[in-house]
Amino acid sequence: MTYQKKRNTAETQLNITLANDASESNINTGVGFLDHMLTLFSFHSQLSLQIEANGDTEVDDHHVTEDIGIVLGSITVRNG
Repeated sequence: MTYQKKRNTAETQLNITLANDASESNINTGVGFLDHMLTLFSFHSQLSLQIEANGDTEVDDHHVTEDIGIVLGSITVRNG
């Protein structure tokens, strides 16, 4: 199954696709460490993540990080 969700706020614009097909992930959050952790999550869970995120990372990384958590949580709760 494949699930896609977009989230646009004053601080961030996200487009996230989660699939259980173990295909290659493409993660671009603008936050290097977050990209690394999401890549590891994807690899070890054998889930494919496609994440395009734009946000006010020049101010702080937490808006992008928080909104990605909100979107991934909503996908898993609604479809898990």
